[in-house]
Parts: sequence; structure tokens; C-alpha cells
Amino acid sequence: MILRIFVDEHEQQITVPDEILMDAKDFFDRLDKDMDNGYQMSRTWVAKPDLTQRCQIVANKILTALENDNHDTAALMAGYILSRVPNAYAMHLNLEGDMTMFDLETR
Repeated sequence: MILRIFVDEHEQQITVPDEILMDAKDFFDRLDKDMDNGYQMSRTWVAKPDLTQRCQIVANKILTALENDNHDTAALMAGYILSRVPNAYAMHLNLEGDMTMFDLETR
């Protein structure tokens, strides 16, 4: 599966092999469990992130991974989004530092 990542005007496609979606289920569940305890989203504490917010949190991890040229982590985080939102097509990010402004695009 492919998740398109748009950072401002730049597009990058992250290919997520089916094996990641299947083999990383426990990891994805741990991510959810961690987020169940709340999460600091930019300047706002969110006690119970909903699905959209969880995708924004993980997209922020994708952005960091891409900035660090860590494509394996980016693919793993993209896999989380695709596992939770199977009809996800793209994630629109910005470099302004506010993950609450990230937008998930679905088909």
C-alpha cells in the first residue's frame, strides 16, 4: 500500500509492504495504548485522542523520520495510519510546528 505525504508543496510516497501491516499489529496496538493515556499535541494536551488526532500524532512521527532520513520508521508509521484508516490516501503536513493542522485525505 502507498501513503502519500505532502509536506508543504513537496510530495513523497511511502510504500508500506503488506508484511508490515500484518507483522506490526502488536506494535500498532502499543502505540494506541500509549496514546490512550493522552498526548501533547503541539500546545494542547489531548486526554483522549480520537482517530484523526492519532493519525496526526503518528504523522508527526513520519515527518520526524523523513527529516532524519529514516525511511523504515516512516514506513512503519505510515503502516499504522493505513491499518487504522484503510481508505487513507494522503497526509498533508506542514513545517509550522502544529500537528493539529495536519490533514488526512481518504478515498
